[in-house]
Amino acid sequence: MPPGVHRATLTEVIDRFGNGTAHREQATAALRRIVELAEQTGHLDRVIVFGSYVTAKEAPNDVDIVLIMKAEFKLDTCTSEVLAVFDHQRAQAELGASVFWTRPGLLFLQSSEDFIAGWQRKRDNTLRGIVEVTI
Repeated sequence: MPPGVHRATLTEVIDRFGNGTAHREQATAALRRIVELAEQTGHLDRVIVFGSYVTAKEAPNDVDIVLIMKAEFKLDTCTSEVLAVFDHQRAQAELGASVFWTRPGLLFLQSSEDFIAGWQRKRDNTLRGIVEVTI
């Protein structure tokens, strides 16, 4: 996928990246579950998917997700099941995904668009394509 932020529905993402190998199907199940749990809060604003899941790699390590929640989101209103999404270690262990999250005012030192664009930069400073899942 070329560098940039590519927008797609969850169905389109799954149709393109979610099939073909057991690894992909497992990562896809994690993606679906995480989006479902985040939506249960009523405060999910945006979902970004990046990493090996949105590549041609046959066996992605997992699915990497950034959740951007609405400003009103509060962790103390979440059930224990939903809280797993917002704890990086629990999400990895219980859901099989690397999940990062934020909300306006928590980490945004720039616009949300600049924040999202920043996830295009890999550790080696090159750019990658990422997908914004339209909610």
